[in-house]
Amino acid sequence: MSTSTNNANNSTTIASTYNLQGFNFKNRMIKGAMSEGLANKAGEVNDKHLKLYETWAQGGLGCSITGNVMVDINAKNEPGVVAIEDEHDLPALTQWANIGKQYNMIQLVQLSHPGRQCPKGLNKETVAPSAIPFSPALSTFFGTPRALTEAEILDIIRRFGNAARICKKAGFEGVQLHGAHGYLISQFLSPLTNQRMDQWGGSIENRMRFLLEVYREVRKQTGDNFIVSVKLNSADFQRGGFSEEDAIAVFRAIDAEGIDFIEISGGTYEAPAMAGAKRKKRGEAVKQSTVEREAYFLEFAEKIRQEVKTALMVTGGFRTRQGMDGALQSGACDFIGIARPLAVETDAPDHLLAGNASVRYAVKPIKTGVPMLDKMAVMEVIWYAAQFKAIGQGKKPKPNLSPLLVLANYARGNIKAVLQRRTRLRA
Repeated sequence: MSTSTNNANNSTTIASTYNLQGFNFKNRMIKGAMSEGLANKAGEVNDKHLKLYETWAQGGLGCSITGNVMVDINAKNEPGVVAIEDEHDLPALTQWANIGKQYNMIQLVQLSHPGRQCPKGLNKETVAPSAIPFSPALSTFFGTPRALTEAEILDIIRRFGNAARICKKAGFEGVQLHGAHGYLISQFLSPLTNQRMDQWGGSIENRMRFLLEVYREVRKQTGDNFIVSVKLNSADFQRGGFSEEDAIAVFRAIDAEGIDFIEISGGTYEAPAMAGAKRKKRGEAVKQSTVEREAYFLEFAEKIRQEVKTALMVTGGFRTRQGMDGALQSGACDFIGIARPLAVETDAPDHLLAGNASVRYAVKPIKTGVPMLDKMAVMEVIWYAAQFKAIGQGKKPKPNLSPLLVLANYARGNIKAVLQRRTRLRA
């Protein structure tokens, strides 16, 4: 848990330090998780990961959260993701963890299972709490999953704990459980995707059981002196889905369990509020006063601040030093999450800490001109992954990179991955 000495006041800024589990954050800026897409088919770390995170570390971040790391190599959300199932890749993971220590940057590994949110053909099958298909617009890309058995649920819980144990052994300061954006934990929480009739579904108390059991298993396998955080939706912005009232109940419960901090986000691939899509509440557009304060989920953070004691992180929309400092000084959050700007401006933290008013580049939604694609968050993932690949190769990012070119390259890579998997299955 966070300590009382961390309380916000009018002098708190992004330059202020923070202490969690005995680890000192040199400032309040945290790189939010963004999928790198740099691993090989075995999900292993390579030199591109190391170069990318060293570049970010050199840019002045207080903490960095990795892109989502799979706990099951057979359940990938996209090609190129890292997976941690055993210790075979421990030397490379240790190198990755050491980068943070070299630059006094805390590093957390975001652990994830995608559930149903996997492109067709990438894995042998997809699984989820219930066999619920995607909306017609997305069913072309994502197949209908198979419902998990009780034994499989318990195995996935164990996998989260095991992956966290390996991360601690490698030297990372902590992990983040990905419970947002429509991935498996989020699927359990939502009544739209969890229609189970057993102890894992139904009431919000049952729907949050998977998250709580994952947290307990991670803490059991890692102990103290290790940061365990979670990324949660304020809502999934879909009618009949995970509501703000559900979110408050989940935030209270995970806070009572002793989580170290919660990152607040929102949305899914079907309603991508986390990527800047228009967010609505009770059928009305977000208030202009909220828009002017930059952060997408700050209004919810102010509300949840009254409900929990744990540290809070808000990611999405921050672009100016004034907006960041204002959010911290209001007490609504303790950490400022920065994601997309770091893909095109790797030294943004140092730039802001030096007294500059805002990030250098205006980050806009990535549009291909293909309406069906532009409604989803998929292009946001793959366009930024292309920037990460360039940085990992020692090149400069390209803010004006063509989304259509990126899409074409991604399609070729995805087709190749599917063909390779089919060849392995035939063999």
